Amino acid sequence: MDVFSEFGKVHDAYIPQDNERGGSRGFGFVTMDADAALNAIDGLDGCEIDERIIAVNEAQMKRKNPNVYNDDDESP
Repeated sequence: MDVFSEFGKVHDAYIPQDNERGGSRGFGFVTMDADAALNAIDGLDGCEIDERIIAVNEAQMKRKNPNVYNDDDESP
């Protein structure tokens, strides 16, 4: 997570582990102040780290039903 600290203070970082396969699940969450987070997104999205291209974006809430686009419209 050192690379994120170049853009501001990292308050928290969490990398979920895959207990069945061992190792990480291939994604993580970094909590930063809003301005620092936006700068990290702009500066790191699409960069290569440890021989992998990373996607950096704002976390989105997981939808309960992936076929529902919003609360008002139940059609996909």
